[in-house]
Amino acid sequence: MRLEIRGLERLSFRERQVVALKETGANNETVARRLGLSPATVATLYTRAKSKGYQVVLVVEGDPLALFPGAEDGGDEEGTDGEA
Repeated sequence: MRLEIRGLERLSFRERQVVALKETGANNETVARRLGLSPATVATLYTRAKSKGYQVVLVVEGDPLALFPGAEDGGDEEGTDGEA
């Protein structure tokens, strides 16, 4: 699985940093410490970034969540087991 953030080109560098950390689960205080900002500045940057309309997409390859019977993690897209 991987996280993809679409629309990053619309964000400033600092907004990109904040979005990347926030969307992976960090809270404002953690982001603030990591970037040397105040939590209020992090909140402002995050709100501004959200208003610019980026999208977060979770890309799941295979079936790592075991949701589809017969599919294997990393298997082919048609769900076959490879038997001839």
